[in-house]
Amino acid sequence: MGQRRPSLTALRAFEATVRHRSMTLAADELFVTHGAISRHIKALEELLGVMLLSRSVKSTDPTPEGAQLAEGLGAAFRLIQTSVESVKPGPLTLSCSSSIMMRWIIPHISLFHQRHPQIELQFNMNYDRIDFMRDKISVAIRSSTIEAPPNAIIHELAAEWIGPVCSPEYLQSFPVNKPTDLADTALLSTNTRLDAWQDWLLASGHDFDMPQIRNNFDHFYLLIEAAACGLGFAVVPKMLVLNDLSSGRLVAPFGFVQGPRRLVLWVSPHAAARPDTLALKRWLIEQIPASLEQDRDRSFRSLPLSGR
Repeated sequence: MGQRRPSLTALRAFEATVRHRSMTLAADELFVTHGAISRHIKALEELLGVMLLSRSVKSTDPTPEGAQLAEGLGAAFRLIQTSVESVKPGPLTLSCSSSIMMRWIIPHISLFHQRHPQIELQFNMNYDRIDFMRDKISVAIRSSTIEAPPNAIIHELAAEWIGPVCSPEYLQSFPVNKPTDLADTALLSTNTRLDAWQDWLLASGHDFDMPQIRNNFDHFYLLIEAAACGLGFAVVPKMLVLNDLSSGRLVAPFGFVQGPRRLVLWVSPHAAARPDTLALKRWLIEQIPASLEQDRDRSFRSLPLSGR
């Protein structure tokens, strides 16, 4: 026969007693009686053949052997708790870049809350690779150029349309009638997509060397703000400037063309069947393409592209 093993209940009773230095407090934590705690520890000492506690009227201190056992048990119970928490359903969390959050999610998310007022939604600001379990993410919006987690459920959201934008005032000061006129303007870019101007040239069918970039910004939202404040032209995804185009804060002299990237949705497999995840997925798949379609026919001072 194999050697008898101590019961998990007895080990838990002993660890709680040492941690609290009190059988009474251990009993309160574990919702049992003081006598039950005492019996569990006595049985554990008899099984192990060693005294674990130095009992006195005022305190319950561990012996050296008891302190060693309690330390190991505490670490083991903490690991068990961490493992359990890692697989428990957490709050619904949407991950996206700060620019998408500021320029699309925040202006539209009230529509989701109106439709699903009972759903609690949290956000994670990230535009790179993720681990669903480690980062506690349910759903992520990403560019198709980012490598998805190997277990991600991927849904197409929309093609990314890109084009140069500037403020109306800047366009009056530096009028452009054809793309080559951009050589006489200040070109802006973002460090998160240094090839944006080249992407636009290729997508729009032009073949000429762009002048040097005047200023780089760390994020799209900073780049867009710089363009709106009259610092120059910036190539941006149309999705991020819909409100600015509608209000006239920005203009797009050459309209927008479909770029090489697509917007995709990653869904965590461990959260995919949850009703709140399904509701958010359906809403994003519906609303993101719809917002782009809604603005397709609006006039943003689009001029015909030459050289196509």
